[in-house]
Amino acid sequence: MTVGELAKVLSLEPLAVPAEEREINGVYIGDLLSWVMGRAESGNVWITIMSNVNIIAVASLADVACILLAEGVTLEENVRQTAEQKGINVYSSPKTAYELAARLADLLK
Repeated sequence: MTVGELAKVLSLEPLAVPAEEREINGVYIGDLLSWVMGRAESGNVWITIMSNVNIIAVASLADVACILLAEGVTLEENVRQTAEQKGINVYSSPKTAYELAARLADLLK
């Protein structure tokens, strides 16, 4: 499944979408950036509620397919622009991290 396909299935709000063709291979949930850097895998959907500019750097280092902001979290304009420049897909959803993870578990079987 691609990031673009996932966005349609889950009705995600696109915040920055420079590479919607990225393939998804799993999910990582976390808000402690150092843990995400060391544990998220390339191609994962990273679910978080963090929205500062550091998430873009971490997503780039971990090579995640996209950042999925739970609970309606959005980005400030400067963070959105940085995501676009760095090629990092970012979406938002009003659902909780648990709800998103449960749905992704079903979709990625």
